[in-house]
Order: sequence, then structure tokens, then C-alpha cells
Amino acid sequence: MLRWILGGRDAQGAVEKSPALFIGEEQPKNRFTELQVLKGHFDIVRFLVQIDDFRCASAGDDGMVLVWNIETGERLLELRGHSQQITAMTAYSCARGDTTHTCLITASSDRTLSLWDPDTGHRVQTISDLQSSVKCLLVLERLCVWVSGGNELCVWNRDFQLQCQSQHHNDAGITAMIELPKNCIAAAMDKEIVIFRLMVSTESTLSVAEFRRLTDHQDSIHALINVNDGLFASGSHVGELIVWDAVDWTITAYEHILWEESVVEAQTEIRLAAPKPSEMSIQHLTSNGKLILAAVGGGLYVYNVLTKSVLAYRKTAHDSNVLHTSLMPDGGLMSCSEDGSVRMWEMQELPLPAEPASAGFFGMWSFGRSGKQAGPPVKKVMEFPSIRTLDLTGDLIGHSGAVQMFVSFGEKGLVTCSTDTLLIAWRNGERQSRLRSLALFQKLEENGGL
Repeated sequence: MLRWILGGRDAQGAVEKSPALFIGEEQPKNRFTELQVLKGHFDIVRFLVQIDDFRCASAGDDGMVLVWNIETGERLLELRGHSQQITAMTAYSCARGDTTHTCLITASSDRTLSLWDPDTGHRVQTISDLQSSVKCLLVLERLCVWVSGGNELCVWNRDFQLQCQSQHHNDAGITAMIELPKNCIAAAMDKEIVIFRLMVSTESTLSVAEFRRLTDHQDSIHALINVNDGLFASGSHVGELIVWDAVDWTITAYEHILWEESVVEAQTEIRLAAPKPSEMSIQHLTSNGKLILAAVGGGLYVYNVLTKSVLAYRKTAHDSNVLHTSLMPDGGLMSCSEDGSVRMWEMQELPLPAEPASAGFFGMWSFGRSGKQAGPPVKKVMEFPSIRTLDLTGDLIGHSGAVQMFVSFGEKGLVTCSTDTLLIAWRNGERQSRLRSLALFQKLEENGGL
């Protein structure tokens, strides 16, 4: 497997790896055996958005949006217009006659919002002189509007006209938003989740009102996601994972994730300790409707929302904080980290005696705040026989900086972006070999053979 072709791993810090994470050069389950480096940005690349089956857009601190053909690696367009770093980007479906066309909305620290046509590269609409920078964007397809979150929550129509907005919030502002049933929006603001409701009058005008504040988190909320039609989840800086009812906004499950160092004795035990906040901070959440995958410090944690129990975990999945995760359609998991790596995992039906976690990790004591939890100080690992292990099946090494996120294009491959200013398109080597052989045969037929 390729080894830091773009820089040395020493640049990531002198962190000694666990021997269990040395997968070696031969990775039979890793299908991403070819890569192509995509150059164009000159600062940190933080965002990737899929446009269609073969195109994606990238954006970051250089203020540019680049559109790529991920099959060929060709840079199709450079969208220039923002004068400062881009803080949020999302795809937006626009009606074009009888067809639907995908556009891009970007927000920047220059306090502007822009609508881009990724076919022509034109900036179709621009909103400037906003009261604050926008930190997150949310498209509400059913209501034909989109929402921006900063110090205010603003609702815009398809023509980029402001429909309504909330009052000024605290300095932390809105950092994440998700859509809920009954025209509601959940917005993360520091330690709280604020529920807003959009109301449509008889004259078809929109208004927004704050309905409730959920104050069960003890520290700042770093992740907020939809789980399924009836549930959503949030994760905090101190390892609190809360699953909420999406209709009445009550807590349905609570987990306080506390990593522990293993103790190798005659009987491996789970001992209480005081982990650093950075080790248990939940940076990212993803879900497939049944499972929640949490990035917790440098580790991974899989929670089953149906059984309300931990399914699998690994404390040291990466050498540094995990920044982005995904539950793949084939049942595997994927994660990327500040250490510059992208890793593939699979769950195995095995106990995990080598990496115990605290009793609080399993969240069996009660639903509610962590301060209300209580339990015996020591638990034997064998009391949790259903815990699975996460086995490393692939280690994609190519970036020399922190990998911010990735986007999967299924059989076509995977795209990653990084602080090293580069994108990498990772491809299935066997598929690429077949495509090259097919192209060669077609060319030979056109030329009448050898």
C-alpha cells in the first residue's frame, strides 16, 4: 500500500501507534488500491458535497469552490466570488422547467451567501451584508425553502428572498441544524438544542418561533443528526450521546461515553478513571436508521437505537481525533482523522477484552444527566458478551494533513479532503483494471485489431 506519498507521517506528531492497528501492506479486503491526487486549492479544504453520480464540489479556507469529475479527476470549474473562507456548503435542488437541477449554496466569513450553477460556474444569486457569518445550512425541500444558521436563524425562499428570521442568539450562535416533523427545526447552540417551528399563514407567508429549549447536555454540542423519521441524536464535548424523540423532543436513550485504559490481570476488569475531555468528545455522528456511529476522541462507538445498547467500540481507532465517519451500505464502517488516515472497519462477533470501557460507557444506569448516574465501580467484561470488536480492514494513507471528511460514490470510489490543500480520489483497483481493459479492446476494434 502507498505510504505517505505526499509527506511524512512524522508531520502528524510523534504518536506511537498501537501494534493492533498495523494492518501491513497486504490488505485483501481493501478495494481502494488506486488513487489520484486532485490539486487546485491553496488552503485547507473542509467541505465536500456530491452533485450527482460523477461530480462533487470542494470548498474551504481559500474561498473557492471547485467542481470535479471524480471518474477522471478533471477539475471542471472554479467558482470564485467569496473573499474569505467558506463556512458551510450544501446542495440545493432547483426546478428548471420539467426537470430538477442541482445547485450549490455556499456561506462565507465575508458574511455573504451565494447560489452557484455547477454546470456553468455562474453565481446565480448573492446575499451580502448579513448580520453575522453563517455556520450551517439546511434545505427544507417540502416547504421549498432553505435555512441559514448563525447568530440568527433565517428562512429564505428559492429566489433568495428572506421570509422570516429568529431573534439574535448568544455569541456561540447556531452550529448545526436538522429538520424534524411538523415543520420543526432542531438547532444546536452551545449546550442547548433549540426547537423552532415554521408556521404558514393563510396568505402563505412564513414565520418562525422558538418552541422549546432542551437543556440536558452538560457541555457544548458538537454533533446533531437525524437517525430516522422518529428519532434524532446529539453528542457533546464530554461524551454525552442523547437519542431524542423527533415529535415530542423527549429523551429516549442516554449514553455517557467514558474511555478507559485496559488493565491486563488474571481477570480483565473495567476500572473507573478520569479521561481527558478531548478523549471523550463526540466530534461527529452518523446513522443508517438503526445504528449510530460516533467519533469519540480518537475512537469509534457503535450504538443500536433499537435495543438501546452498545454494539461495538474501539478506543484507539486513530492516533488523533476522528473528524468524520460513515456506515457503509455493505455493513462496514469508515473513519478519517487528524492523523491523516482514512480507515475501513468491520464488526466481528467477538468479545473485546483488550479494550474495556467504563461502566458509564454502557449507559445502563438511567436516562438523564450524567450527574444522576450511579453504579458499581467495577464491571467484568464478560458481563457484556454481545459486544463486538471493530477489525481494521483497510488503511488509506496518502494525505499529509488532517483528513476533514470524505464522500463515497459507491463503486466509482471515494473522495477525501484535507488540511494539506489536496483532494484524493480513491478507486477500486480491480474495477479500474477492467475499465482499462475494456477501453483497450474497444480501441483495438476501432483500429481493426493489432
